[in-house]
Amino acid sequence: MTADLLTPRQLNRATLHRQHLLGRVRRPALDVVRQLVGLQAQNPRDPYVALWSRLVDFDPTELEELLLGRQVVRLVVQRGTVHVVTADDCLVLRPLAQPILVQQLHAHQSYKHSFEGVDLDDVMDGARQILDQPRNARQLREALAAQFPDLDAGAMAFACRNLLAFVQVPPRGLWNKSGAVIGTTAEAWLGRPLDESPSVDAVMLRYVAAFGPATIRDAATWSRYTGLREVFERLRPQLRTFHDDAGRELFDVPDSVVPDPDTPAPPRFLPEYDNVLLAHADRRRIVGDEFRARMPYDRLGFLGNLLVDGMLVGGWRLDGRAMLTVYIVDPLDVRARHDVEAEARRLLQLLAPDGRHEVRFEIVG
Repeated sequence: MTADLLTPRQLNRATLHRQHLLGRVRRPALDVVRQLVGLQAQNPRDPYVALWSRLVDFDPTELEELLLGRQVVRLVVQRGTVHVVTADDCLVLRPLAQPILVQQLHAHQSYKHSFEGVDLDDVMDGARQILDQPRNARQLREALAAQFPDLDAGAMAFACRNLLAFVQVPPRGLWNKSGAVIGTTAEAWLGRPLDESPSVDAVMLRYVAAFGPATIRDAATWSRYTGLREVFERLRPQLRTFHDDAGRELFDVPDSVVPDPDTPAPPRFLPEYDNVLLAHADRRRIVGDEFRARMPYDRLGFLGNLLVDGMLVGGWRLDGRAMLTVYIVDPLDVRARHDVEAEARRLLQLLAPDGRHEVRFEIVG
């Protein structure tokens, strides 16, 4: 084994360390949202669970106050998916995501024919004025229909998500009061323009620091950006390199930490969507091929994710008011089951603080 070769287990511990999943940290939520370059937020509660799993004594009101104070926002960025990001990152990440969102828009099966022959720049100029104040979906469609009566108002409203920096404003995304999507533009909400020359190089350095060591393909999986080979060649003098067990080159920041592969990794309950599970093309560092083949997510419905010893071993769901069901593909040993149940009860304190808590295990697959 050469000195620069990293095994999947070493990559596992390195990633978990940077993600604060080897041990919770006592840091402001805003700092962690910034460090991790945003949190997945398709489901409004996902960012709260993600922060709870990483921070000591996390209180959901901390993230709520950041949303209400416009220090963080909800919008579509990496991979064309909804994230919670800092206000500063919104202005950088949203322009970088634009090519992805244009491609998604014109590939959308329900609406793509509605855009043929339409001057979308003109429509978006009108929509930007409409969205100078937050609007819900019905209000946006009605205003677009009045201004552009010959066009499909539903399709044009959908285009706003992809062609404008469309921010979902509170109460959407609040812990106990989340509602339907109400949106405005990032420029109107934050009172600042989007970055006209955002640095993809700077974003890739942050990606590697938060998710590395990582390959170029990993970075592309996380972001969907194109042309990253040229980016990493520019960055090479600023980075250190390793190789994985398949001989692929891994990039990392110079002062990074790669913990001992035997470092303990306590159980962690993650939300349904968490970037630690979605940020690599080769997910073996956290998700085994056998597990993916055996876990019947489609049958079980909505689930969060469970890590044991740093690896994905199952899912979880809140059933009823205060029962947390843990789904696993293989039985856990006595110690692991005890630790998982203890962590599950802590999660129930977050999800159902006033309930009579119960944890049950079900073997599936």
